[in-house]
Amino acid sequence: MTKIPLRRIAARALPIDDQDRVLLLYGFNPEQPELPYWFTVGGALEDSETPAEAAARELYEEAGIRVGVEEFGAPFGARTIEFSWAGYAITQDQVFLTVRVGDAAVSFEHMEQIEKDTTIGYRWWSVEELESAEEVFHPEDLAALLRKVIAGGGVA
Repeated sequence: MTKIPLRRIAARALPIDDQDRVLLLYGFNPEQPELPYWFTVGGALEDSETPAEAAARELYEEAGIRVGVEEFGAPFGARTIEFSWAGYAITQDQVFLTVRVGDAAVSFEHMEQIEKDTTIGYRWWSVEELESAEEVFHPEDLAALLRKVIAGGGVA
């Protein structure tokens, strides 16, 4: 089956709680529901959004956590990735942004329907838990990214 090519710019939010744990969502590609994985909150920039504006919007839409754009740290960890999802062959230029969220409650209420259908859970992960887990994470080097952010004081 031919995939529809899609090129986009994305912002990935790394919400960090008071215990230095990052919020990850658990879900699957609708074409491969048998292969669930953990992933960061985030998505494509819309119209003329900045990465911080997109990260704030996505954090609210995907996790129900509302924060101000100014609360995000500077973008870091820029990279280009390629993956397929729901019939698309996606090339994505992305950056990560951190934000402190305290003990925020998580809600899937504001997700788009396809996100609700393919997101089956969430969890707050410490660096140590990420490093010792045998599960699939995207990005694969998330533990190293989070360790650098926390050690370097890069969390807003």
